[in-house]
Amino acid sequence: MNLEEAKRRAEELREIIEEHDYRYHVLDDPVVSDEQYDEWMRELIRLEERFPELRTPDSPTRRVGGEPLPHFRKVEHPVPMLSLGNVFNEQELREFDDRVRKAAGGRPVRYVCELKIDGLAVSLRYKDGLLDIGATRGDGTVGEDITQNLKTIRSVPLRLKEPVTLEVRGEAYMPKRAFERLNALRESKGEPLFANPRNAAAGSLRQLDPKLAAERTLDVFVHGLGHMEGHRPATHTKALDWLSSLGFKVNPERETVDGIDGVIDYVNRWREKRPELPYEIDGVVVKLDDLDLREEMGNTAKSPRWAVAFKFPAEEAVTVLRDIELSVGRTGVVTPTAILDPVRLAGTTVKRASLHNEDIIRGKGIMLGDHVIIRKAGDIIPEVVAVLTEKRTGDERPFSMPEKCPECHSRLVRLEGEVALRCINPECPAQAREGIIHFVSRGAMNIEGLGEKVVTQLFEKGLVRGVADLYDLKKEDLVSLERMGEKSASNLLAALEASKSLSLERLLFGLGIRFVGAKAAKVLARHYRHMDQLMEATEEELTSLEEIGPKIAASVAEYMARPEVKETIRRLKQAGVNMEYLGAGAETTTAGTKDSPLAGKTVVLTGTLSSMSRNEAAALLESLGANVTGSVSKKTDLLIAGEKAGSKLDKAKKLGITIWDEETFLKNLPEGVAT
Repeated sequence: MNLEEAKRRAEELREIIEEHDYRYHVLDDPVVSDEQYDEWMRELIRLEERFPELRTPDSPTRRVGGEPLPHFRKVEHPVPMLSLGNVFNEQELREFDDRVRKAAGGRPVRYVCELKIDGLAVSLRYKDGLLDIGATRGDGTVGEDITQNLKTIRSVPLRLKEPVTLEVRGEAYMPKRAFERLNALRESKGEPLFANPRNAAAGSLRQLDPKLAAERTLDVFVHGLGHMEGHRPATHTKALDWLSSLGFKVNPERETVDGIDGVIDYVNRWREKRPELPYEIDGVVVKLDDLDLREEMGNTAKSPRWAVAFKFPAEEAVTVLRDIELSVGRTGVVTPTAILDPVRLAGTTVKRASLHNEDIIRGKGIMLGDHVIIRKAGDIIPEVVAVLTEKRTGDERPFSMPEKCPECHSRLVRLEGEVALRCINPECPAQAREGIIHFVSRGAMNIEGLGEKVVTQLFEKGLVRGVADLYDLKKEDLVSLERMGEKSASNLLAALEASKSLSLERLLFGLGIRFVGAKAAKVLARHYRHMDQLMEATEEELTSLEEIGPKIAASVAEYMARPEVKETIRRLKQAGVNMEYLGAGAETTTAGTKDSPLAGKTVVLTGTLSSMSRNEAAALLESLGANVTGSVSKKTDLLIAGEKAGSKLDKAKKLGITIWDEETFLKNLPEGVAT
């Protein structure tokens, strides 16, 4: 086959695959077998591998996921993605209708009712019919570019059926069955479970490795136009029908109704039918159908006046509380968890629910064997709402918290101002185990393959007692573990080795110092540059740092003074774990940094720069040794002000802080530093 023949066949295959993607993932009407579809895809992959010049941005082969991304770049939305105002009852719906009818001035009012998908809001931009940019909502004005991850979703068309330029808004979500499969897989690997499908969808789309996003079964419903060139449909109903004809997946359960009574009927029907859906919803979105009237009504600062979200109440279920299990966290807090008879709630089977602390148990009068109401709302895990005392039989038993730690049997204490019971024994094995689970987590040292179950096995076999022990593990130690073969052991050792080269802030966060989150860890790492300098810092010095308050300073100073911590740091150093800050600006030997007038300066950015984004400017400043902060104070050395600078500029003038405009900033960059 020559190039011309290959080109014709590749174009034919793309059209065939696109059509069957649309039939399967949008229309839910497949007409060919999976085997036939896979054969077409394999043929197209072979052609593109043999003739790389035939690869196109909209090829279906691009859905498998590209190379890992270093970070997500920021994307400004052409039209702000506003959030919706919420209503919770019929009266509030009627008040919304009154406001709309008043604005309509006697014109007929029709509404479009749509199911409120519990997922992640996304924007999709198409240029001449080809997918150009896909982004998250972000703060409504600026989101993150997740184009490569959105391309992995087969209901997202890479090429539209017309060569139009437009932006659409939608909701990316994970179907219930896919969510259950994902959590079952994570549980088998000892990885933490996602709380709900929305978190799973958001976590999947914000993976820096598109291949991981491609492995998870996500979907997208498009629910509206954001921006478009050319003639716009007159109503939202016509806009949705047109978007459907372009190849987008639009929710088939939408309805256009006359008046608020039709809206209330729709809400009541779907409140009852909600469990039958293959995806999670948390309410109904009600939108004015007439687009011209929408423009007349306009928006508030946060939300449109022509739309509202009716939020369903959190789902509840009744079950029996059989037992209360106690767990000790990495900070020593003892947390009670209810063990329940399994019950379906919000699309998942619930067997456990949070009881938070002893005061909650006492306040609700909970006894073992009680019938209880449990609720799952938002991001929280299920919680016990109330006890059904009328169902008591007399066989129920009271529960009281223990006086001693369930793991190490040290006496539990309640610190001043706290409601939680806490184990303060630094040698408590439960705290050490939970501390290791935190240490290896993705936000910390990111040691893949060391999930909760593996860490627990390592403890039970006496192979680890603290984080430093991880770096002493050998292959023969690992292959003795359950479900740990030669390859898995090799991969785990490789992940441990890779973690040694991470920057200091990851290590600081991983050590689990009380009150030190990821942001504080970076502030400390960026200021002190090396673990040795941080370990010598006094509480007074730490408090003087911007963004480090007295609680964090006291906690860090106390932590670093402990003999067992000093020994852990010594062993980590000996194992080859990096102790330096490797972020932007850490290397004072890079081109121009030594000569930079910005080295060691505290800098604030404000306004809009024409030559780069604020994030790019911040990264550049850090690469020159500057400490970039978000607010102006007496500690600020320099303010860089772009166009439309506001209150920060006024405050800097009052404090007599040096102010540069963009031109001055660029002139002061050392030679050899790229902008």
